[in-house]
Formats: sequence, C-alpha cells, structure tokens
Amino acid sequence: MRVCVVASSRFPLAEPFAGGLEAHSHHLVTELRRRGHEVTVFAAPGSDESLGAQHLDVRPFASTPTARADVAAPPEWWMQEHHAYLSLMLELRDRGVDVIHNNSLHHLPVALSRIVDAPVVTTLHTPPLPWLESAVRLASERCRFISVSAAMAASWSPSVASTVVPNGIDPARWAPGPGGDRAVWAGRLVPEKAPHLAIAAARRAGMGIDLVGPLGDHAYVAEHVLPQLDDQVRHLGHLGQQQLNEVLGRAAVAVVTPAWDEPFGLVAVEAMASGTPVAAFARGALPEIVDDSSGRLAAPDDVDGLATAMRQAALLDRHAVRRRVEQAFSLRAMVDAYESVYRDVVASASRAA
Repeated sequence: MRVCVVASSRFPLAEPFAGGLEAHSHHLVTELRRRGHEVTVFAAPGSDESLGAQHLDVRPFASTPTARADVAAPPEWWMQEHHAYLSLMLELRDRGVDVIHNNSLHHLPVALSRIVDAPVVTTLHTPPLPWLESAVRLASERCRFISVSAAMAASWSPSVASTVVPNGIDPARWAPGPGGDRAVWAGRLVPEKAPHLAIAAARRAGMGIDLVGPLGDHAYVAEHVLPQLDDQVRHLGHLGQQQLNEVLGRAAVAVVTPAWDEPFGLVAVEAMASGTPVAAFARGALPEIVDDSSGRLAAPDDVDGLATAMRQAALLDRHAVRRRVEQAFSLRAMVDAYESVYRDVVASASRAA
C-alpha cells in the first residue's frame, strides 16, 4: 500500500527519542517499509536520515507590532505549527496515496480530513485536548480513530469511538539483561512524569536509583531533582536505544511514576523486554501493561506503596517478564493491526466512491 505518515512537528524521529510518540512513529515507518509498503513520512527537521522524511515546514514567523498588540494573540510557535500542518494538508489533497496515518497531536489533519482524497487514520496518543476534540466534529466520515490503550479509548468515548491498538516494540532489539541491585527510572524529567516520587520511593525501599532522560522542565529539575543527586541517586543523561537497553537490563526494577493518566507507557514495555520487572502507579494505561507476571502496581501517588511494589517486583522471574512483551506488545502485532485498519478504511472508501 501507499501510506503517508504524518508525525509531530516538534520533535524529530531520531534517537535518542524525545518520547514514546517519536519512538512509535519511527518503528511504525520502519516496519511498514520492511513489509514492502511505500511509505512517505512528514516529520520534524533532524529526523533519522534513513527515513527520508520530508520536513514539516515550521518556518519562523514574526507578527507585526500591530498583531502582537492583540492581547488574545496566540504564541508565535503556535502560529508556526498551525501553518505547517495547514500547508501539509493542502499539499496532500491529491498526493496519490491509499491512506494517511496521522500520528501527530495536531488538530488540522483531523479537521481538514475532508479535503484530502485518501482516508485518514488518526492515532490518539493523548487524553482529549480541546483543539483536537473539537476537530473530531469536522472529521470526514472516512476517518478512523485508534487509541493506544483502553484507558485512552474510554477517555475519548464521549467524543469519538476508537479501536484499541496497543503500542509495540521489536523484542529482538531489546536484549534481556542480568538485573542488578539498583532501580531505574526513564523518561522526560517533567512534573507529570514525577521522577521525584521515584527517588522518594527508592530511598524508602533502600535502593539506589538511576534516572535516564532529557531535562524537559529545567525549573522543576532544579528544584526537585538536582538537590537529591548523590551516590544513590544518579542522572545518566539522555540515552539512545542501545545504551538505554543496557541500563534497563542491569536494573533490579524499573519505576514508572506518572502524575497524570499515562496514555500508554512505552518505557514500561521497554524495561520488560530487557527482562526488568516494573513497579508503577496504577494510573492510565499502566494496569493494562503491567500484570502479576511482569510487575507490581501501587495506588497513584502512594510512595510507601510504590516502595513495597519495588521490593516485590524485583523478585519476579525475569524470563516471564520478557515473555509478557513477546506475547502482548510486539511490533509485529501492532503493525498487523494497523495493516488491518488500513485495508478496512481503503475498502470502505472504495465502496462509498
């Protein structure tokens, strides 16, 4: 099939990935091409050259002094992003593809889906956002919506029905590790990921902990993370996939501490593929990912409960932990499901023509 994948304009599809959305998009494109599909990619500048991505044209924009005087004027970065997606959808009107897979978080690929010839499949990677939620009302009848978890499907259900396709990874790229005596936490260091709670739980569990990931909110990190760094709490930086695999594989337990309803939680799957059990707050999609064979859950924000979950999870069989990913969250299963969706929307569009 001829598939056009629309990614985020904010972060490139390149290692080290800014987050799960970028990793998901990269893996999806790579696997679709491996299966023989003709895939066109629109993504942020700096994306992996092997993808041959066409850059989303987020050109610098500077309002005139008169326009900036409007107290209701949106930020200029918002205007840049808006025009990038507007230009893209106008370009895609007669692109000659079978299906457009919208993997961005922007509202315009949904709101303007009526102007393109191809059906649009949109993956919902976040809870409802006002602009995106309103765009759903304008969506073409040929649109199809996919949620990355049952939790996301439930949160979107008042606005739109969606099919659940869990995110997946290639287990072959994640070698199981031997474990160790320290915990690990991975993700963007931002308040909604709450690494400070992982640090607190690790101290109560009597474990050292390694933090991995980019500094997403410098003010938060300066106040809540940096003062706690010592021999027991280390920040290892933002790592690529191979280095992350090594760090995850030599940990006793991976800690996941969302302070919001996590749409999926790819880091939990990556840790499990490395053989490392997960201790997490039971929030968002994490109860769908972490079962009794692969980890333990604690009540949201319950640091003492999380410390107990860490100690219990560290005792689990690492082979069984990895098996959970192989059986439920493989890249092959994910792309099989997307191929089925593509075939269905293309067939439905042909019948309606």
